[in-house]
Amino acid sequence: MVDFVDINGARLAYRIAGPEKAPLMITLHGGRGMGDHRSDFAIYSRLSDKIRVLSFDYRGHGRSSLTKPYTFEQIVDDVEGVRRHFAGEDGPVIICGGSFGGFLAQHYAIKYAARVSHLILRGTAPSHHHEAGAIKTLAERIREVPGFSVDMLRNKVFGAYESDREFQLVYFAMMPLYKETFDPDAALRSNLDGVYVAESHNDLYSEEEKYFDYTDRLPQITAKTLVVVGDKDWICPPENSRLIAERVPGAELVLVEGANHGVHAEKPDLVLGRIREHLGV
Repeated sequence: MVDFVDINGARLAYRIAGPEKAPLMITLHGGRGMGDHRSDFAIYSRLSDKIRVLSFDYRGHGRSSLTKPYTFEQIVDDVEGVRRHFAGEDGPVIICGGSFGGFLAQHYAIKYAARVSHLILRGTAPSHHHEAGAIKTLAERIREVPGFSVDMLRNKVFGAYESDREFQLVYFAMMPLYKETFDPDAALRSNLDGVYVAESHNDLYSEEEKYFDYTDRLPQITAKTLVVVGDKDWICPPENSRLIAERVPGAELVLVEGANHGVHAEKPDLVLGRIREHLGV
């Protein structure tokens, strides 16, 4: 069941599962302007026998309110507001973020380092430079996506959409890139079920937001850190995760063979097993 909580002037949709006294884990979804909490919660809630798992939609995403501003900083402050609401003023939190959610997770773990006990990063990158690797990978795999192009990736996905409808159509065209075993019927159902907000996507790819780079600040992260990536990840290629693991003190890197960007969905038993080891549960 979806519930709602008011944080920093926005109404945020969320789900939560697990014992009230268990450690709190907040999951941060991917997809600037199109992602939501549902797929992450379906997977990570399997940890709810030992962990209190909370997944929410950012402002301007999913079922949350269309409350501006749409910036990295604002969403990270919303994460802090969610932590305070559910864990109290000084309660620790486990942060688990993938893709765009991984960018936000790094930002949060740097800004609010004292609050984060454990950090889990999935298929993500420390800076906008991952885009060059994605463009290169697309050029190599272009035959997999006859309705997509390098120009669409560069100018739409990493740029701006003219409408929510264009956003939805472009995403459907690129969906075969995300999984090593592609199911077109499942992809169509997923695409039709999604929420596409071009305005929040475009704001989060604006000149002020697009060129994020945490590389030099990664040593400031104090949380026990696990970095997981599929060896076939097309949009955040594995070298990005390797760099994070090298820069974050004591971080552990798990490279999963035969998995793409959604490694947690493609290899859930393996990924959840490593997370349990990481958390000691």
